[in-house]
Amino acid sequence: MTETVNLKEIINQEGTLLVDVRSPYEFMEGSARNAINIPVDQIPYHLSEFQNRKNIVVFCRSGNRSEMAKQILNSYGIKNVYNAGTWQDVLRNQY
Repeated sequence: MTETVNLKEIINQEGTLLVDVRSPYEFMEGSARNAINIPVDQIPYHLSEFQNRKNIVVFCRSGNRSEMAKQILNSYGIKNVYNAGTWQDVLRNQY
């Protein structure tokens, strides 16, 4: 039996880290509110930012890079990671 995740609830939960994994240029063009920018290829160099977080929501332009980011973080033992797909999806789900 799998647990159903309410992504909208997680996105809006206090303490959730919202991470846009696109390039800095893409990030400057627009992103979700309160998101930080860590490009997917830089994640291994920023692991300390992901430690001790209740929830981590990653997103990008299409959902592909954010899925890669989730897998990278999982490989380092960080399991509370959710792929939210696109940054527009996250923005739509923010209160």
